Amino acid sequence: MTTGLSTVHTLPLRDGGASGAARRVALEAVSNHEAEATSLVGYRSAGYVLIIGSAVDGLECADRLRGQLHCTVLADAPAPGALSDEARAAERDEAHVTLVHGEPGELRGHLGRFSARLHTPNGEDLELAALTTSDHPYFDLVLDLRREPGLNMDLPPFGYYAPRGDPDALERALVELPEMTGEFEKPRFFNYSPDICAHGDSGLKGCTRCIDACPTDAIRSIGDLVEVDPYLCQGGGTCATACPTGAIIYAYPGPKDTLAAVRLMLGRYRDAGGERPVVLFHDSSHGLDQLRAGAAELPENVLPFAVEEIGSVGMDTWLATLAYGASRVELLDHQQVPPTVRGEMEAQLTFARSLLEGLGHDTGRLQMRYETLPDDAVGDVPDALPAASFETFNEKRGTLRLALDHLWTVSGGAQAVFDLPRGAPFGDVVVDSDACTLCMACPQVCPTRALTDAGDKPQLNFTEELCVQCGLCQTACPEDAITLQPRFVADWETRRQTRVLNEEEPFCCVSCGKPFGTPSTIERMLSRLEGHHMFETEEQRRRLKMCGDCRVKDMFEKEMNDA
Repeated sequence: MTTGLSTVHTLPLRDGGASGAARRVALEAVSNHEAEATSLVGYRSAGYVLIIGSAVDGLECADRLRGQLHCTVLADAPAPGALSDEARAAERDEAHVTLVHGEPGELRGHLGRFSARLHTPNGEDLELAALTTSDHPYFDLVLDLRREPGLNMDLPPFGYYAPRGDPDALERALVELPEMTGEFEKPRFFNYSPDICAHGDSGLKGCTRCIDACPTDAIRSIGDLVEVDPYLCQGGGTCATACPTGAIIYAYPGPKDTLAAVRLMLGRYRDAGGERPVVLFHDSSHGLDQLRAGAAELPENVLPFAVEEIGSVGMDTWLATLAYGASRVELLDHQQVPPTVRGEMEAQLTFARSLLEGLGHDTGRLQMRYETLPDDAVGDVPDALPAASFETFNEKRGTLRLALDHLWTVSGGAQAVFDLPRGAPFGDVVVDSDACTLCMACPQVCPTRALTDAGDKPQLNFTEELCVQCGLCQTACPEDAITLQPRFVADWETRRQTRVLNEEEPFCCVSCGKPFGTPSTIERMLSRLEGHHMFETEEQRRRLKMCGDCRVKDMFEKEMNDA
């Protein structure tokens, strides 16, 4: 399977000036650019629909759908005389409609596989499909007529319709539902690499950014890792945008293919004599419709670039686009963008603008437009930065490093080190050496190996380039000795240097002389066991200063002597 990365060459764009002609050349160059194939996710629907609501409303909808779908209506018990004669006839028409009275319980699933629980008056909790269909254990579709629907995620799953009392939305659902039978496919929008996931370790909770940013509730925690349900995922893309390590990347298309097309487009635009290019990212549905309506008025230096979802391109793509020679990057927002997606985009824009500012660039080079198209004349747009020549791969941190290094190199006098907002995926780890006992719990849980030990000696090392500020080290520290400091060190050579955060001379066994701990660990242990009945004598306390072998040997010899 392949996908085109840009479809806007069909738009009625102006090309009377030099930049307009250059834009036409640039867009034609990427119009047939193909992306690496992604796998598909399949759905199968046999037309069994569950309608949840009052008996009157539910049966009226079922009457519209009878003969096309198998309808089950789940309703509270109606008041006497509330049902019309037609509704009562529908209730008895078992070949088309099944009416069940009861309290709706948990509802979950997706197109072709919805499950619904039923709370009965006698306190039972039953699987509704098992009661109503003998040969179909799930519902394929759901029409939820309640004012407060059972599923409240920003993007409900395919096959779920919740009009929320809107007559127009209900009419659209009744028209579309009969069409939702058969077999369907959609792209698998993501790839997940658990090896670099910062979600957790050893039962400790770390990063939850992908879970928090998902508009479909498709991502859940499974211990130290996360799991993405490909049937619930609808390609919003903010999981990949929010992920600090790149453990989740967008796959339709991947960032490598997107940036290769952006780089090609900007290169052709420059070669054809275009000036001050503005790259306008927009989605391929509502954003494209909005763009089409205003395309004729779009300034000639604005290069529209279609992506599957506007939330699927993040800080790595924006900053690399600037590094490739865009004067400005703009993101086209609209009413259909889920609030969760918009919120994550705004958070990432805050981080990216802080990086731009610290690197000596105008933060106005990154903008998000809500239902408005760019209207600046060419002369009102800042000059493009010198274009970078690096190539990227589907590796988020590597792309960010290359883009940021280029932006710093061309800045001419940027700060060497600057603070970032809390939550930014770059920063320092500050260790209180008075509190730290060098127990090495932190490097054991660090997902990126930003924190490491020295192996043969008590020493805690840190490489800032690798740190994503996930907080696992802070959670794992038993002494509360770690503080995160979001910041950015602009020089990569400095950023990649491993430095010592804390070290001590090893503590040697008082019996055999073998090193086995640190002085601070032994002192902390002796202090905490002060007054304990098992360590009252000097002999007992001295054993705490022995290695494990000598401690056992000493205890055995004492038992033999006492005998």
